[in-house]
Amino acid sequence: MDELLKRGLAPRTVQKVRQRLKQVFAEALALELVARNPVEPVRVKSPSTGYQGKAGRTLEEWEVAALLKALDAHPDPRTALALRLCLACGLRKGEVLGLQWGDIDLEEGVLTVRRSWVHTGREVALSHPKTPTSIRTVPIPQATLARLREYWDWWREKLGANPPPEGWVFPGNRGDRPLDLNALNHTLRRIAGRLGLEKVRVHDLRHTFGSLLLARGAPLELVSERMGHANPNITLGVYRHLLERERREWVLDPEDLLSPRGQA
Repeated sequence: MDELLKRGLAPRTVQKVRQRLKQVFAEALALELVARNPVEPVRVKSPSTGYQGKAGRTLEEWEVAALLKALDAHPDPRTALALRLCLACGLRKGEVLGLQWGDIDLEEGVLTVRRSWVHTGREVALSHPKTPTSIRTVPIPQATLARLREYWDWWREKLGANPPPEGWVFPGNRGDRPLDLNALNHTLRRIAGRLGLEKVRVHDLRHTFGSLLLARGAPLELVSERMGHANPNITLGVYRHLLERERREWVLDPEDLLSPRGQA
């Protein structure tokens, strides 16, 4: 594990390597080929910030505008609205696909993250959110809320009844489980290619959400809370470059104190 980290692999990638090795040795243990699972006590060292994984890229404002327009015109409202929620609420891909109608309050305009739809090694399954702080309630912007209400009406008409609280907000074609995790990737890749955008990942939408909040003066603690980070140090680690640029713009010139009162 240490050697992989020295080679420059992200801790999150090394964590996946550990998970796969643990599965291999668990099978060996079941076959009585080994006396114990040697991977069990091994832990991947994390950076001091606690952040694991690569930071995403922040979309330019014109890219956001073009993307939102394209999502409104997309023929599949499931993938389009799921991607919009990643951008408008800072949700992870697994979190948005794990949403049920009971998690969304269309009257209050908030949604609550309670579960995640993730790969668990050999299969895709429901999981608890990434960290305890990932369980959070997030306000939904008005434009996105309006589209969610229209989407709810669309499902009501399609089902002939109100969508049940335990129903998936973004179900797969069979309806008994969420959309495939790759569905959002494919949709975003096609849209970005058609618009001529630089490569955009689903994670970049979440990263753009955090960047735009900070750029508009939101406190670090609030951004950390909205993003579901374990602590503000993680948020600081991800967005340190942005915060340093913003801080340089805060300059106090003592000469301003010499200006006559009432003048700039």
